[in-house]
Amino acid sequence: MQFVEGGVTAAKGYKAASFEANIKYKNRTDMAMVVSEVPAVCAGTFTSNCVKAACVKWDMALNEKGTMQAVVINSGIANACTGKEGMDACEATAKAVEENLGIPYDTVAVASTGVIGMQLPVEKLVNGVKGMAPLLQGGAEAGTAASKAIMTTDTVNKETAVTFTVGGKTATLGGMSKGSGMIHPNMCTMLAFLTCDAAIEKGLLQLAVSDVVDETFNMITVDGDTSTNDTLMVMCNGLCGNAVITEKNEDYYAFLEALKTVCGYLARRMAGDGEGATKLFEAKVINAKSVPDARRMARSVVGSNLSKAAIYGCDANFGRFLCAMGYSGAQFDEADVELFYQSDRGTVKVFDHGKLPAFDEEKATYIMGASEVTVLIDMHEGDAEATAWGCDLTYDYVKINADYRS
Repeated sequence: MQFVEGGVTAAKGYKAASFEANIKYKNRTDMAMVVSEVPAVCAGTFTSNCVKAACVKWDMALNEKGTMQAVVINSGIANACTGKEGMDACEATAKAVEENLGIPYDTVAVASTGVIGMQLPVEKLVNGVKGMAPLLQGGAEAGTAASKAIMTTDTVNKETAVTFTVGGKTATLGGMSKGSGMIHPNMCTMLAFLTCDAAIEKGLLQLAVSDVVDETFNMITVDGDTSTNDTLMVMCNGLCGNAVITEKNEDYYAFLEALKTVCGYLARRMAGDGEGATKLFEAKVINAKSVPDARRMARSVVGSNLSKAAIYGCDANFGRFLCAMGYSGAQFDEADVELFYQSDRGTVKVFDHGKLPAFDEEKATYIMGASEVTVLIDMHEGDAEATAWGCDLTYDYVKINADYRS
């Protein structure tokens, strides 16, 4: 497996386009469309928030049917808490794809991101689809443009792709995502769309997506808020020519590893691009009693506001992190624990089996001043491990969200 250029258009048979529809933003693209040349098997995961956007409800119904050929995404307005009008907007968007591209409307996913409660301007959505239809093309440039069009408070676009081998054929899996705020590990992600040219049975694809989400998107947090719109959709169109994967064999695990790699990359990128963030904050728990315990502790550490503030201020206060581990729900003896700060500037131990060791405060501050900081926690209780990702908490997070609607 290796990384290659591109995102959602890297795999065979996928095209993308973007458009300036003026839904909320001015002088920038705010709509994107990704299309497969042929119908694709799909799988998805969605927000666990009981307040679900209309587009989430639409996509959940599509996912049950298991066939998808296109997705249309808008940024600026979330289409959440919009009642019947919101569902009507989803249908109008999907039917515009059918009218302009001949793709059955019930195989068209829709996704929205932005302000909750506002009604989408349906005419602008329909015109956006009409405008994008003749612009659809393959190649890295089109995929990158699509990844930029779905951004809201993101500061950078997020995309990647890998190649791998299944059944003697070279397959490609690419993806794009957006997310900077309202990000918390309680479902999967914010908005993410993955495209693959391998052939796989629907049930196995759903199993793979659900498994990988637990290790990747469910292990990130920015602010503890689970969005109303969280959606991950994966399409597999089979155009690489492999025999359909129907069981957990070598081909399935090759696909699973590629999926984990792409989702892990996108998740990490989103965590590092949290609203107002200056650093990627990683918590890695090793030698824990169980994977669930390791995940609980890692997520609790990166989700703690006090931990995040300590990372921002380069404050080598191990108590912030140990405290967050303690209320995570995992049971452990602090006398077994070692805790380290790591970055590309070095490593320093700040907690040693229940005691505060002698360490160089200036070195610790220097290490924590890097753009990516890891809190490594060795539990000395087993062989399970987990990694979670977040970001520091800065003054700018409050500023961004204080005037988000305006």
